Amino acid sequence: MAKYLTSGMDRTFSALSDPTRRGILARLEGEPGVSVSELARPLSLKLPGLMKHLDVLSDAGLITRTKTGRTVSVHLSVGPMQEAMDWLRRYERLWTVSLDRLAALVEEDDEQ
Repeated sequence: MAKYLTSGMDRTFSALSDPTRRGILARLEGEPGVSVSELARPLSLKLPGLMKHLDVLSDAGLITRTKTGRTVSVHLSVGPMQEAMDWLRRYERLWTVSLDRLAALVEEDDEQ
């Protein structure tokens, strides 16, 4: 990941751009507190590769890690995701209006 990203939202969207990281977040939603080794098990990644993905997610604030003994557990953190969703919602009306116009046009063609 490029180190020049300074905005928290930039880091969030950059972290979300990778399908492996999105998969990790989806898994954490269903299995909060899963260990790093459990996260790695179904993925076709070696542990160092997974750790790089976790570092990106952690830098973006999307996950937190806690260590108990030798086990590191990973938890989802929703704050940065909420900020990104708030930003997207500001623009949602723009594409909603366009989709509504498209639907009206299609319905008009169907009637003719």
